[in-house]
Amino acid sequence: MEDVILEQKDAGDWIYRGEGAVNLILAYTGSSPAFIGKVMRIQKSQRNGNTGLKGNRALSTHERLLWRENEELTASPNREILEQLYVKHVMSPLLGPKHVDVGIRVHVTKEFLKSVEKNVTFYRPAWRVDSSQVDVNRDSVLILSDHSIFPNRNLKDEPCITVEIKPKCGFLPISRFIAEENAVKKTVVRFRMHQALKLLNQEISEYSKYNPLDFFSGSREGIQKAIEALYATPQNNFRVFLNGSIVFGSLGGGADSTTALVGEAFEDTLKNVIRADNGQRTASFIQLVAETIYASGALDQLLEVQKLDTHDIEGAIHAYYNITSQPCMVCRELSKGKLSCRYTSLQSIPLDERLKIVKEYLIAATAKDCSLMISFRPQEDGRLPSHNTVYLGSTDQVFEY
Repeated sequence: MEDVILEQKDAGDWIYRGEGAVNLILAYTGSSPAFIGKVMRIQKSQRNGNTGLKGNRALSTHERLLWRENEELTASPNREILEQLYVKHVMSPLLGPKHVDVGIRVHVTKEFLKSVEKNVTFYRPAWRVDSSQVDVNRDSVLILSDHSIFPNRNLKDEPCITVEIKPKCGFLPISRFIAEENAVKKTVVRFRMHQALKLLNQEISEYSKYNPLDFFSGSREGIQKAIEALYATPQNNFRVFLNGSIVFGSLGGGADSTTALVGEAFEDTLKNVIRADNGQRTASFIQLVAETIYASGALDQLLEVQKLDTHDIEGAIHAYYNITSQPCMVCRELSKGKLSCRYTSLQSIPLDERLKIVKEYLIAATAKDCSLMISFRPQEDGRLPSHNTVYLGSTDQVFEY
């Protein structure tokens, strides 16, 4: 696909699938074999004029120092290529290549991006439209497999159901650098604190019942409890797709809580996937997701990478200021009495160790904000499974995932 260039005439083949703070996701509906079963990730720019671009250089001098062990990364000509190489060389080895889709870059014209911008505006949540737009100054986009459909799916009548979960940070920090006045961080999970802030800013109308500590507990019961909570208050942390179309949760984030009406519609949607009586399907589906997550062990690896953040921001910030040779803003604000040897110890360690602290803090931040997607299809009798399988006892079904 290196020589493919998407032009204005191709824009109509891509439809809105969803978005986060930084990227828009579009799904392909055309007939080109190269793009069937693919989605496109397009970068956005903020309407306040901040595109997130740092001049022409992909990396600053200090960033090149930080990632110097990876020559391909430090030689990146721009941010887009850099981001893809970061996933390929840094995140994929840590999370396991079979769990990470690196994607491929495809060139696009400005006219293509302008047409896409026009086509998707109607489908985007109003608050997203107000804050960001398609960045039409990019010359390439990222093409990824559509993980809301089963790979190599060729049987038209065969249902595929996919769940997308944003698990968030799954542990409580224990860093000795956390100040006494911030000790709440050691007992209240980060997601819960963000919920309090969002409620205060009226970004949500109620607390989510979800607790990441349950999700990462490693126990069937804990995972089940977490998924039940995500179902009750999905916000932008839980979505379900059927054959590539969203059937539960919101596209741009913001479905606060699941009403009886929404619950009934979802229960009905599951009828071709889960062999259970009406009123029992959703519970069986939640059980299926929990059982699969428990069996796959994928969360263990994710949590391990999150826990590379050993110093918390309150420790990492000192190493950061030290590397960049800037006066430490935190130390300036701390009174002399509070500037304990805790912080001075960070200033006396070798540069290599300081770089490691900052680098691992950043890698952990990526792992705290990723999405997990799992696709399921009922295992038909007589067909040999091509993927992992899980048995759902409540309906006596086997699912490939």
